[in-house]
Amino acid sequence: MRFPDTDQAVAPVPDTSPGTGRWFDRHRWWVTRTAMLPVHVLVFAVVAFFLVSLIPGDPVVALTGGRLSAEDYASARADLGLDGPWWERLGRFLGDLVSLDLGTSLATGRDVAGELATRLPATLELALLGLVGSTVATLVVSWFAVTRRGSWFSRVVVGYARSAGAIPEFVLAIAAVFVFYAALSWAPAPSGRTSPMVPAPDTVTGFTLLDALLTGNGEAFASLAGHLLLPVLVMIAAHSAILIKMLLVGLDEAIDAPATRFRIATGAPRRVVVLSVYRRAAPAMVATIGMLFGYLMGGAVVLESMFALGGLGQYAVDAVTTADVVALRSFLVVTAASCLVIYLVVDLVTMTLDVRRRPGAVTGE
Repeated sequence: MRFPDTDQAVAPVPDTSPGTGRWFDRHRWWVTRTAMLPVHVLVFAVVAFFLVSLIPGDPVVALTGGRLSAEDYASARADLGLDGPWWERLGRFLGDLVSLDLGTSLATGRDVAGELATRLPATLELALLGLVGSTVATLVVSWFAVTRRGSWFSRVVVGYARSAGAIPEFVLAIAAVFVFYAALSWAPAPSGRTSPMVPAPDTVTGFTLLDALLTGNGEAFASLAGHLLLPVLVMIAAHSAILIKMLLVGLDEAIDAPATRFRIATGAPRRVVVLSVYRRAAPAMVATIGMLFGYLMGGAVVLESMFALGGLGQYAVDAVTTADVVALRSFLVVTAASCLVIYLVVDLVTMTLDVRRRPGAVTGE
């Protein structure tokens, strides 16, 4: 008698169509999602255009102080591309977006794409470090909590997981600065990405920490890592609770599943059993990681301002205060596109780990 295995309990829809149809049916789960990504970006670009248009105030008046004559005012709006009815402005915006032209900042007069390209890596670096740190901490802590049930460590972890989202990120950041910088002096001052006496590393990828590593600039790497440590730890403390909560539920189910007992009974090595348990418990957590990335990007914007790290956060704040509609809507589109790409990758990874999540998959139950 064959022991029931959850890995075999699900099968894709039988493929009976010939030729290209068969290939599309087999790969539809990733082809359709990949093809829809540009459509989703386009929809969000339209939404961003109207949202920014609703912001009260006139950009030309904000930039000039309202001291222009009627003729000069009309000329300025035409030069800045703000003239014409909304559908013409929307058409120009989408046309430029398709050609990867994000326009020129009304406040600085510089190319928006170039400004975002210099700031986006700093924000992505911080968000990705927070995401990786939260994921690693979740995998390690959850395993010890599940395998040592009833211990004080397990009770602390479960209690922490239940508090998921209870403490806002900026509260943790303020507390961390007060304790580790002001009281204990263990962390550097929250005044930038490096110490004032340490020059920035040569640019290779735009990700300063990685650039310091690639160029062998140990002094810059140590300074950058020291200044990023506190905000990254704040991100881990604020966001890993929800991941731990999701993984604990998945591990509880996977460990008690017949597939695990079958592998143990057949004498499978511990490494194989552990990997099997994690693979069946991970899909829910992986999906949560995708959603978490958007929160981390938003949190990075806040933390950048609190720790003076630069990046997209300060750029967005400057765009709002100067009524720079071109920079602001480009910031929204770039941020949304980054999140959509991460969501797509998470979707594909989740469906690779668990075929039940693929479109058209049917269970054998």
